[in-house]
Amino acid sequence: MAHSLLVSPAQCRRHDSGPGHPERPERLAAILGQLEQDGLLGRLEVLTAPPEAPASAMGLVHTAAHLDLLRDLSEAGSPAALTLDTAVSPDTYAAAAAATGGALAALDRIMDGEAANAFCVHRPPGHHAEVDKAMGFCYVNHVAVAARHLQRGHGLERVAIIDWDVHHGNGTQHIFESDPTVFYASIHQYPHYPGTGAAREIGIGPGRGTTLNIPAPAGWGDEGYLSALDGSLRPAVAAFEPQFILVSAGFDAHRCDPLAGMQVSSAGFGQMTDLVARLAADLCGGRLLSVLEGGYELEALGRCAAAHVEGLVRAARG
Repeated sequence: MAHSLLVSPAQCRRHDSGPGHPERPERLAAILGQLEQDGLLGRLEVLTAPPEAPASAMGLVHTAAHLDLLRDLSEAGSPAALTLDTAVSPDTYAAAAAATGGALAALDRIMDGEAANAFCVHRPPGHHAEVDKAMGFCYVNHVAVAARHLQRGHGLERVAIIDWDVHHGNGTQHIFESDPTVFYASIHQYPHYPGTGAAREIGIGPGRGTTLNIPAPAGWGDEGYLSALDGSLRPAVAAFEPQFILVSAGFDAHRCDPLAGMQVSSAGFGQMTDLVARLAADLCGGRLLSVLEGGYELEALGRCAAAHVEGLVRAARG
C-alpha cells in the first residue's frame, strides 16, 4: 500500500540560532510531539538518519565560496553572525547538509515508488538562501537543491515549486527566475520581509512566465488563501505540466504566528494540502514532497503540521 514518508534528521536539532531566536530546536519537537499525540507517527514511515547532502549536491544551486564559508565558520567553533538574524554555530553546516540530504533521500524514495509523498521536518529553513549568501534564518536552499536533483539525478524536465510560507522565497525565485524548466509559485504577505515577490515579478528572459507571485495583504485567512491557490495558482501550475511538485511548507501564515499578520487556521493548512495533493495526483502521479520552512508559534506549528500530514496520508491512500 502506498504510504507517506516523514524525514526528520537528528542533526537538525543541534543548529543554534542564538538566545531568544524564534528559529529554535523546539520547533521540531513541537511538530513531532503533535504528530505522536494525534496518532499520526504510526501511520508514517519515519527516517531520522539520512546521509548528509554532499557539497556537490548543494553546489547545484550555491557557489562553492558560499558553502566553504558556512563550513569554515561552523568548524571554527564560535558563533558568527552573517546577518542580524542569521548566525552560524558549530552545528549549522551539518544541520543544513542533513536537512538537504533528507530531502534528497525522500525524493529518491518517491521516484523509486517506495513512498507516495513525503514531508521533511527539518531546520534550518531554506527558501531565503540565495546562490551566494545566507539570510532570513536560511543557509542552504533545500527545495532548490531538490528541484535540481530531480532534473540531474532522475532526468525530469519540469518541476514545480509551490511556496506558501508567509514570507516570499526570494532565494528560490532568484535561483530559477531565468530557468523555464522550474515553475516557482508563491503566495505571501506583501509588503513584508524580504521585500520581494511583487506580482510583476514573473521571471526573466527564457524564464519569463514561469514565476507566479500572489502578494497578499495582511489579514488574509483560509478563504483568501484557498481562493488564490485554486483560482490563480492551480491553473498556472497545471499549464506548466510538472512531473513533480515540491512545496515550501511554511506555517507562519497561521493567525497566532508572531512574525506575520495573516489569519490562516490549522484546518486551512489541511485544506491547502488537499488542494495541492489533488493537483499532484492530476499532473504527476501524486509525486509530492514538502519541506518545512517557517512557523514560529510552537503550539500552532504543531497543529498546522499535523493537518498537513493528515492531508498527505489521505493523498497517499487515495
